[in-house]
Amino acid sequence: MGYEVWAPLARRTVEVEITGAGAEAGTEAGGGTGDGGRTGTSGRITMRPDPARPGWWTAPEDLPEEDGTRYAFRVDGGEPLPDPRSARQPDGPDGPSAVVDHARFPWTHPWRGRPLPGAVLYELHVGTFTREGTFDAAARRLGHLVELGVTHVELMPVCPFPGTHGWGYEGVSLWAVHEPYGGPEGLKRFVDAAHGLGLGVVLDVVHNHLGPSGNYLPRFGPYFTDRHWTPWGSAVNLDAPGSDEVRAFLLGSALAWLREYRLDGLRLDAVHALADSRALTFLEELSTAVDALAAETGRPLFLIAESDLNDPRTTAPREAGGLGLHAQWSDDFHHALHAAVTGEAHGYYADFARAPLAAVAKTLTGGFFHDSTFSSFRERVHGRPLPRTTPGHRLLGYAQTHDQIGNRAVGDRPTPRQLALTAALVLTSPFTPMLFMGEEWGASTPWQFFTDHTDPQLAEAVRTGRRREFAEHGWAESDMPDPQDPATRLRSCLDWDERDREPHASLARWYAALLALRADRPALADPDLTLTRVAYDEDERWMLVTRGGGLHVAVNFGESAWKVPLADPAVLAASAELDHAGGELLLPGGTAAVLRGDSGDHA
Repeated sequence: MGYEVWAPLARRTVEVEITGAGAEAGTEAGGGTGDGGRTGTSGRITMRPDPARPGWWTAPEDLPEEDGTRYAFRVDGGEPLPDPRSARQPDGPDGPSAVVDHARFPWTHPWRGRPLPGAVLYELHVGTFTREGTFDAAARRLGHLVELGVTHVELMPVCPFPGTHGWGYEGVSLWAVHEPYGGPEGLKRFVDAAHGLGLGVVLDVVHNHLGPSGNYLPRFGPYFTDRHWTPWGSAVNLDAPGSDEVRAFLLGSALAWLREYRLDGLRLDAVHALADSRALTFLEELSTAVDALAAETGRPLFLIAESDLNDPRTTAPREAGGLGLHAQWSDDFHHALHAAVTGEAHGYYADFARAPLAAVAKTLTGGFFHDSTFSSFRERVHGRPLPRTTPGHRLLGYAQTHDQIGNRAVGDRPTPRQLALTAALVLTSPFTPMLFMGEEWGASTPWQFFTDHTDPQLAEAVRTGRRREFAEHGWAESDMPDPQDPATRLRSCLDWDERDREPHASLARWYAALLALRADRPALADPDLTLTRVAYDEDERWMLVTRGGGLHVAVNFGESAWKVPLADPAVLAASAELDHAGGELLLPGGTAAVLRGDSGDHA
């Protein structure tokens, strides 16, 4: 490895301070000279500018680098700072870094990977998937996902952040792993366990901003620029002077997750907030590098974007002028489903709620709802049409995500009755399905916004800002959970015992039945958007989706029974008991079924 750091803002000196060697290091082991010399295995050692790499500083090669060695950098004699490329922060983002020897980990399960086409993802937050909130505790629950029919786990961000509990989107060490979860070795144990069960692992990474607390990157170099402004302040520097090194920093981090932790893919947070005016964009560079790593390792690797742009170029091949990302989240599909089952019409749901079944039908067959259409929420035209030749697996379809639950005022989830309907459409869609933890049994536990900021002023600013934001939408401040209260996080932890109680157990069986059908019937996973046909009645509140191979998905959003327009259909699975006699099928209100039969002229 060798100790090195990019610190172009250093005016005089950069020193590396080593405070001990070995896995048990963490306390001062002997005294350093403090004047550029070395004594034993600790002390402050002056680094040299690298003549071949402007802005880089390197240390003598014979310094201790055993796994666990603690070290920090001092710029111009200032306070010790963690390494921007630190692989481990044993004492949190503000403490010294520690060397990680990735070769030491005893991987036990050979892994050839699982590709994205045909996948079923399951988004989970390590800190609330179990009350223990660790990788090891989460790994003990992976058997449930295998039985359910999931193929990949998507972990929410695991980079270090101040405190113990939080969502993870305010990480500040983009190469390291949050220590309370289990640190680097804990993540490797989780990935190894998942691979041993045949599950791929995807990690959510955040390149568009860093947390406001514990972020020391500006002390080293121009990691941020005022050339662009984002909701979090100055933008990450992707196109201003010094951006070559910043892009290399982000690329190196992404590839390290895939290589050193054997992850199968990355979910890229809010790529629309990556301000980048260069002809060759960062996202193109990243997709090129990931494809090259996949070829090198022989494992299928993929990138999934969260994008608010509704731009087909996000997933279009690079040779066709696209960014070459492999998939993107489909919020339009979520919004249409949510409006259909809840009737909510505020905010960005307004356009979908005007004719929610039509919105569901449009997204099922065309991918985007806003495809150069007027968005009342944005007060402008939004999006562009997705080519019908785009494989549906390039869009992730879902009824819940951490955003769509956690960014509600009290983190409330859809009801089991509502989820029975949305599951029928998500899990038989041409998209790549994704579930949010606990959705499969209709978890009654909310998923609320929680933080553990160690800075009292920041904690109060977050608490006050969130209450003020939702008060503007009619919520009483007294009803708003306090993000800093430990009880808010505890309320958000899954209650695994309720999985076996009704109505949760019945819903879990419905999800498992749908996923089993998706695996057994290729037509239900066919990503060809042109083969999906949808008939619906907005007033009567029913929908019939034809997926090919004589397979249909019938959904009754209404309260009255609906006679399904199929001649003597065979019921392959249903969310409730059905009245199926005399060649006619009556679907009770609030139920769904997967059927095989002749569609006649209905569509």
